[in-house]
Amino acid sequence: MARNLTLGLFLAVLVVCILTGAPLLAGLCVGLAIFCAYAAWLGFSPAAIGGMLKRGVLKSATILWVFVFIGLITAGWRICGTIPFILYHAVGWIQPGAFALCAFLLCSLMSFLTGTSFGTASTMGFICMMLGRAAGLPAPLLGGAILSGVFFGDRCSPMSSSALLVATITDTDIYKNIGNMFRSAVVPFAAACLFYLLAGRQGAGAEMDASCVDAFAKNFNLSFWTAVPALLILVLACFRVKVVRTMAVSAVAACLVALLVQKTPPVQLLSTLVLGYSPADPQLADLLAGGGLASMVNVTCIIIVSSASFGIFDSTRLLDGLKEPLHRLAGRITAAGATVLASVLLGGLACNQTLAAMLVHQVCGQLFESKEEQALILENTVILLAALIPWSIAGSVPLASVGAPMSSMLYAVYLYFIPLWVWAKAIFRRMRAGLKTA
Repeated sequence: MARNLTLGLFLAVLVVCILTGAPLLAGLCVGLAIFCAYAAWLGFSPAAIGGMLKRGVLKSATILWVFVFIGLITAGWRICGTIPFILYHAVGWIQPGAFALCAFLLCSLMSFLTGTSFGTASTMGFICMMLGRAAGLPAPLLGGAILSGVFFGDRCSPMSSSALLVATITDTDIYKNIGNMFRSAVVPFAAACLFYLLAGRQGAGAEMDASCVDAFAKNFNLSFWTAVPALLILVLACFRVKVVRTMAVSAVAACLVALLVQKTPPVQLLSTLVLGYSPADPQLADLLAGGGLASMVNVTCIIIVSSASFGIFDSTRLLDGLKEPLHRLAGRITAAGATVLASVLLGGLACNQTLAAMLVHQVCGQLFESKEEQALILENTVILLAALIPWSIAGSVPLASVGAPMSSMLYAVYLYFIPLWVWAKAIFRRMRAGLKTA
């Protein structure tokens, strides 16, 4: 009874936050207080509860360092010209007759390089939305293509915090996970490309006005050197250098390019790294402003509170009531199917990727034979499905940043092609095993 009341109160708090527009972080903090009260009701001492919170936060310590470097890179890549270089040259690849497909591919490329769905949406996604709407394409289709693309890299980039989170909680190697993710996504990715190619054909013959990126050439030296910070990410990832070190090297390279190539004053560079890039040119500000350590404060706090809550869940077994029904269900619809269902339910409860991934891992982790399989299923289910929940920040924030309606989630086909494909393969394997046994 107390367990159900605790979860019910937490859900009620999140509903109030959604309806009133209150910050999600505030709701999570109230929820954490509720979970601590539940632990105290079970008889745990304040010291024991503090230990639970500490263990939960320490589990995400590496991810918190990654957020620091993400903040530095998102600002450094802007002021040194890396992101302007990518945007300026990528826009030239857009074909009006296949605009939705181009938007999906370009956002996929940008998200893989940066590892952030929010950052990709506010740069490449914003430009694709502007150009696509000018060409007469429907906003829901464009928004769906962009949302699919920004989560391509959020799922499988070596710079992605969600990929590192899954590797951390499953105790697996991130680069091995990335290889597994690429192999499992070949068919869904090809299907998504075909969908966007066919659905976006109505843009054929439209004129593309790419003048919005001319501001990049006016304000930056777009030489090859500006691409070095991004190339370092790719090269070091190929050699499987630790993620934090890779990001640190890229951040240092971005600072050097800003100082030596763009001739940025040191004081301005330092300010940008902390507060984010804020150019004087209004047109450039619309396309490029943001990043910096300050931009990561809210999401870092969400990670800390979510991790602390996970510590309470883990020690008090608050979610054990869901385990047995889901494990029974897995016997009928496969472990992958049960994880898909748990991802939708707990993703809607958590309202963010981080806590949702932790909760699904706790409830469904024992359904799989190996840690690598756990990691792959989590990446192919909860990490993507969280972006299809309208009240979750995972999908609502990227769509809001590009000015796309919530109906765009219906066109974000890549995000549900992968879970459906994984589920279908699991059913096929079970049927084949049953035939062999028979």
